[in-house]
Amino acid sequence: MPTYDYVCDACGHKFEEFQSFSAEPLKDCPSCSKPSLRRLFGTGAAILFKGSGFYETDYRSDSYKTAAKTDSDTAKPTSTPAPATPTPAPAPKTDSASSGS
Repeated sequence: MPTYDYVCDACGHKFEEFQSFSAEPLKDCPSCSKPSLRRLFGTGAAILFKGSGFYETDYRSDSYKTAAKTDSDTAKPTSTPAPATPTPAPAPKTDSASSGS
């Protein structure tokens, strides 16, 4: 059952009320007894997953884990690329006009 937030427009009293989904919204303020309550829109409850791993350990079957491992093994390259060889430095240029002949 959800918890609803209420505010009274007459006295400003704010409170939470634990009600079922099918229950009618409250109308009378518990503080001032005037019929000026308004139910507020909340963000709602979030789903919290706690523990060591939601998909890793809790809900995946052994057949799924085996198929996933096979898929990841086939996606890996089978050979390693050759290491890059350094290119040799170009030979220094010689000026034939200054060689003295």
